[in-house]
Amino acid sequence: MVKMAAARDRVVRLLLQLERAACRCPAHSHTLYQGVTCSERKTDYAFEMASSNIRYGEGVSREIGMDLQNLGARNVCVMTDKNLCRLPPVMAVVESLANSGVPFKMYNSVRVEPTDGSFKDAIAFAKRGGFDAYVAVGGGSVIDTCKAANLYSCHPDARFLDFVNAPIGRGKPVTTVPTTAGTGSETTGVAIFDYEPLKAKTGIASRALRPTLGVVDPRHTLSMPSRVAANSGFDVLCHALESYTALPYRRRAPCPPDPLSRPAYQGSNPISDVWARHALGVVAKYLKRAVRDPEDVEARSGMHLASVFAGIGFGNAGVHLCHGMSYPIAGNVKTHKADGYDVEHALVPHGLSVVLTAPAVFGFTAPACPERHLEAARILGADVSRAKRADAGAVLADTLRRFLYEMRVEDGLAAVGYREEDVPALVRGTLPQERVTKLSPREHSEEDLTRLFEASMKLY
Repeated sequence: MVKMAAARDRVVRLLLQLERAACRCPAHSHTLYQGVTCSERKTDYAFEMASSNIRYGEGVSREIGMDLQNLGARNVCVMTDKNLCRLPPVMAVVESLANSGVPFKMYNSVRVEPTDGSFKDAIAFAKRGGFDAYVAVGGGSVIDTCKAANLYSCHPDARFLDFVNAPIGRGKPVTTVPTTAGTGSETTGVAIFDYEPLKAKTGIASRALRPTLGVVDPRHTLSMPSRVAANSGFDVLCHALESYTALPYRRRAPCPPDPLSRPAYQGSNPISDVWARHALGVVAKYLKRAVRDPEDVEARSGMHLASVFAGIGFGNAGVHLCHGMSYPIAGNVKTHKADGYDVEHALVPHGLSVVLTAPAVFGFTAPACPERHLEAARILGADVSRAKRADAGAVLADTLRRFLYEMRVEDGLAAVGYREEDVPALVRGTLPQERVTKLSPREHSEEDLTRLFEASMKLY
C-alpha cells in the first residue's frame, strides 16, 4: 500500500510538472486555444475553407435535369440574359430539364453588370413564381442576380437594403437559402450589383448564398466573343493576384465573437494560396491563346477551370484594392461601349474595370509582402532571379503592363472615358467598399487612392 501511494504521488507530481511546462505547439497543446479567445485578442486566429460543389466536364450541362429531378424540384426558375437565351448553353439546359420532366419558367432579363433596379426586377419575378430551385445559366451577372432573387424570395418581407453590405445597406446576416444550382464557375457566397443612387458597386455576402452545385461545361466557353473572354480572364487574373496578396488571416480584425460571424472574405491563408497560385499559372499559360483563337478548346477549357480555381481561392481569402476601386469605375461609366457586348447601356465590363488599376495597385501593395509579389510576377513569366525585395512592386507592375499591352487592353482609365476631374468621385465611390479594401496588405488613405486612380489614367 505504501508503495502504491508513493507511485500515485509521483504520477501526480509528474502531471503537475507537465501542465506547468505544457507544449505551446498549436498541433499538440490545448493551451494555445485557451489563449486566443476573442475576448483576449484583436485579430483572428483561424480561417475556414468553403466552396460550392463543382462538376466539370464536356457535356455535363445535360445532367442538370437529372440533378433537379433528384432534388425533387417541382417548380424551377431558369435565369439568363437576352443574349445567352439564344445560345447553346441555355438551349442545352432547357432541353435537359424538358427531357427529365422538370417544370420550369425562364427569366431572361438579367442585366449585364446588374444594378439595384435589375436585381429588384428579378426578385419580383422570383416572388411571383414561388420557385423551389434556381438555375443560373451564364456568368457572374446571371449567377449574382439569381442568388439575390433566391434570397429575397425566401425573405419576402425583407427590405432590399436589409442584406446589402454595410455601410450602404444594413448587412443583416443571411439565415437560409434553398437550393440553387448554378452553371459556370461561380463558387462564392457573394452577389454584386451597381447601387445606382451612389453610382458604386456593392453586394450581399454570405456563405449561405453559395450555389449548391456549379456545373462547368467547357463546350459553352466556345460561344464567348474574344473580348468577353479577355475581360473574364482579367477578372480571374485579379481574383488570383488579390487573394494571394491579401492581408493574412491572422492580421484581419476584428476577431469574431462567434465562429458564425467570421466573414466569407477572411484574408490570405495556406489553402487559398494553393488555389490562387495555380490559377495564376493557368492564366499565364492559356489566357492569350483563349482570346486569340476562340476555337482553341484546350485554352478555353483551361480558363474555365482557372476561374473555378481562383473562385475557390478568393471566395475564402477575399480580394482587395483592384476590386474595391473597380466598383466606382463601373458605376460612374459615362459613354464607353465595350467591344463584344451586345448591350444598349454604357459599360465598362467588370474584368476590365478591375484590371485597369492592377499595375498601380500592386506597385503600391508590394512593400507589405514583396516575396508574394515577386512570386506572382515569376508565375506570370517574369525573370525575378536577380530582383530584390525593393523591386517587387515595379517588377509585378511592369509584368502586368506588358501582359495587358499584348492583350490589347485599353490604355488606362482615360481610354474608357475618365478624366482627372473624375478622380474625387472615384475615390468617394471606393471608400464604402471596406468589405474588400480592408483586406489590402498595406494600409491606405484617401490620398493614396487618389494617387492610384491618377496613376491608372494611362497604362503604357
